[in-house]
Amino acid sequence: MQTLALSTITSSHVDEISASKNEPEWLKQFRKKSLSIYQELPPEVSPLYNKYTDAKRMDPSQVSLAISSDGAIFDKLKPRLEELKNEIHIIQSGTGIFGINIPDELKSKGLIISSIYDAIRNDGDLIRKILESSDPKEDKYTALNHAAFNSGMFIKIPKNLVLEKPIHIVSSLSPDGTSTISRNIILAEQGSKASLVQELYSPKGSKQQAYMELLTADLQPNSNLNITTFEALDQSSVSFSTRYCNVQQDAKISWYLGLFGSMLSRYRTNYYLNGTGASADDAEIVFGHNEQSFDLAANLIHQKPSTEGKVVQRAVLKNKSRSLFKGMIRILEGASQSKSFLSGRSILLDKDAKSDAIPGLEILTNDVKATHSASVAQVDEEQIFYLGCRCLDRQEAERIIVEGFLEPMSRSMSYQVRAWIAYLIDAKWSGRDLVIKSDENLRAIVEVEEVRYKEADQLETHYKYR
Repeated sequence: MQTLALSTITSSHVDEISASKNEPEWLKQFRKKSLSIYQELPPEVSPLYNKYTDAKRMDPSQVSLAISSDGAIFDKLKPRLEELKNEIHIIQSGTGIFGINIPDELKSKGLIISSIYDAIRNDGDLIRKILESSDPKEDKYTALNHAAFNSGMFIKIPKNLVLEKPIHIVSSLSPDGTSTISRNIILAEQGSKASLVQELYSPKGSKQQAYMELLTADLQPNSNLNITTFEALDQSSVSFSTRYCNVQQDAKISWYLGLFGSMLSRYRTNYYLNGTGASADDAEIVFGHNEQSFDLAANLIHQKPSTEGKVVQRAVLKNKSRSLFKGMIRILEGASQSKSFLSGRSILLDKDAKSDAIPGLEILTNDVKATHSASVAQVDEEQIFYLGCRCLDRQEAERIIVEGFLEPMSRSMSYQVRAWIAYLIDAKWSGRDLVIKSDENLRAIVEVEEVRYKEADQLETHYKYR
């Protein structure tokens, strides 16, 4: 297996990828054009954000690329994959697809889960249209993904299909130390409804490994997608993810993002509300410690009337960790009667933790509602003192304050998603491995969250008919 450092990538490497996958000519040229753009752009295109970003913490001389990796699964992830063996899933290990499971009944109804290369061979015109829909000039790492993606997946939920169970997407970096550049596509056809759970993992490494993702979610009219992403990479790794969500008439996307791992997480999400009645709901939770860095950007672009968008981000930062939250509400001409909300809040548990927030508005029409807010504060010492009077030590008091700080975020989530988030937060507090698994801790949390939802339903019903 021949490898090279990201800092030395050339057109010959791109040609090798194309040749190994027997790609069509249009894709070869698309890669080469994107590579030239990647080499020209700075790590942060916007001068407004340039002085805040930590994107330069990724060392291109350490990040190793290969045409293909060994496809092995590291030991601590194997129990999780065993739990998912009977669920609808796709498992990505390094540059390869480790396994796919689709029940025969759903196959017959048209559900497709495949590698991106199979999708290019089977439906080239559709994939080409989606690949070319994102502009490589917008961002250096978008251009890199276009030029050098060496893996990826394609999920298609056919027209009017309603999935009762979630599709699990597990992506793991390879134990051989190579990085993954993944091009992922999710297509929800008209009237379909599905939930997806994405989990990102990596083994411990001696040098930087990178998971770089470009994901397009295309929602056709009246479709509904609920997506949950848990990023639990080892802190020797970096994660760069750019997401384009095209939401058509009366379609709705809800995205829950939980960032817990990696040395550097850089996530950019653009919601294009390009159909009347389109809706996007984005909830992001960050929990950092040591010297972790989180660089988050969320943009709501309202292109049609009566669209709704909401982005809420909350960060909890310990030690010397830091976060940057940047976002923009952009309501274009002709998008009247739209509603949009953007909020970023951070709580600092140590004096060396740091957080910046840069929300923005760009309103080009009348008759809209658009608001944004941001706040950064240290933990309230009066609350610590109050809880200390109830026989709690400082760490226990901080955990209760953090739970209260995050509680409003999780009210719209299912009890299972709430339990997974609580489990990963508890794992970070306790120093356990960041891998979801059905152990006693998770079962106890699930039981609590499930009962909490039932109690809330009972109270709501009681007062409704009182």
